Amino acid sequence: MSEIIATREAYGRALCKCGDREDIVVFDADLTICTMSCYFAEKYPDRFFNAGIAEANMIGMSAGVAATGKTAVCHTFAMFAAGRGYDQIRNSVCYPGLNVKVIGTHAGLSVGEDGATHQCIEDLSLMRTIPGMTVICPCDANETEEAVKAMLNFDGPCYLRLGRSGVENITGHISDYKFELGKGVVLKDGGDVSIIATGQMVQIALTAARILEDKGIHAMVINMHTIKPFDKEIVMMAARKTRAVVTSEEHNIVGGLGAAVAEAVTSEYPVPVIRHGVEDVFGHSGKADELMEKYGLTAENLVLKAEKAISMKN
Repeated sequence: MSEIIATREAYGRALCKCGDREDIVVFDADLTICTMSCYFAEKYPDRFFNAGIAEANMIGMSAGVAATGKTAVCHTFAMFAAGRGYDQIRNSVCYPGLNVKVIGTHAGLSVGEDGATHQCIEDLSLMRTIPGMTVICPCDANETEEAVKAMLNFDGPCYLRLGRSGVENITGHISDYKFELGKGVVLKDGGDVSIIATGQMVQIALTAARILEDKGIHAMVINMHTIKPFDKEIVMMAARKTRAVVTSEEHNIVGGLGAAVAEAVTSEYPVPVIRHGVEDVFGHSGKADELMEKYGLTAENLVLKAEKAISMKN
């Protein structure tokens, strides 16, 4: 079994590794232990600022620092970053194109017992609709570390989505694995159906592919770690090869990865696109694994979606 580690934990350590860059200034909204910015805060206290429970103000502060030529990195839960901070992200960060990295942790249903008010299932949709915003959703610890490096070397606004729960490290065992902003990765080839997943649903997609393989169905699995800029080329390749596509995300099926894939496919090569995710409802309080089961974010349900997509082929 591969190491199980939360992407937020991997993120905190990766940010700290990059902390010797003097241009990096870090902000947090009084959640340093949860967001894992505590590692940076401990090692580089002179470039760390706790803005308190004032997320919108924190983003404004980050924008001000970025306007002086620094790389500003700000942290809070995804619900407060994408939700409460939307105005400031849109108008103070993205409109002027400032070099601010917004880190949204505890995204999706797997926040668990915190309930619907904290289970952000709209952030990918909100962030991808803002002009100039880069949106990243890594699937494991190794990919998170690579994403942090790429994000910090990129000049411009970024939103990085991270999870609370531990996830299996799958990309760390791929010898030639390469992370590149805006480029999806084929993790498994197949000609019968394409499964395009993001975040921790990538691991579930690989499990679903193994179940389908036992049924004689060969699924291609694509890890779409960058939601924007969107890798239209890899989606078109998958659509043409398999003529049936399923998307999978720990997010509302409205506006996120599934919407991005459907937009791309319908405009160029119309094939069935079935979206797997939260079915446009609010979550409930409960254990993370039980919530994933309740809302159908399982390999077994993904298999059913794949079989439906195949049945709809022309």
